[in-house]
Amino acid sequence: MNKLPLPNILSGSRLALAPLAFYLIDSLMWRAAAIVVLIAVLTDLLDGYLARRLQLESHWGGLLDHSSDALFVTVTLAALATQNLVPWVLPCIVIGAFLQYVLDSKAIQGQSLRASLLGRYNGIAYFVLAGWPVMQNGLNLHPVDDHWFLWASWALIASTSVSMLDRLVALRRARSGAHA
Repeated sequence: MNKLPLPNILSGSRLALAPLAFYLIDSLMWRAAAIVVLIAVLTDLLDGYLARRLQLESHWGGLLDHSSDALFVTVTLAALATQNLVPWVLPCIVIGAFLQYVLDSKAIQGQSLRASLLGRYNGIAYFVLAGWPVMQNGLNLHPVDDHWFLWASWALIASTSVSMLDRLVALRRARSGAHA
């Protein structure tokens, strides 16, 4: 019986943490939610590092990592939307962008995921925006007023839309070049 590599276990843990994060945020249990977000961030930092260090990198491990990130961030943002900290359109566009990323990359067919620079920055920004209000509520420190999260959300919605449009244009160019 093959054992699941540790990096994949760390990635997969975010799949289990996502519904817990939603429940804790929706129940206004901010300290516990902050711990869950911190664990999610740490597992995200560790999984890729360990995969490279232990020479366990794989296509499917990368897909699991990105899928776990997307699900965790989307569910956390949805929980924040229940508290009116971010607009509901943000978690919707995040999952749409991730699905486009996976399908466009043909990752399900075994090809490597191809992220654009803007897509990478958006991915980091999703985690920051999902984590910041949880952490500041969990620590009861509020250096950023809640209304700024709405503004940051709309900026991220705009940059995600640009990224998705860019991917669509690149895909159309690639297809029209293949047919030429």
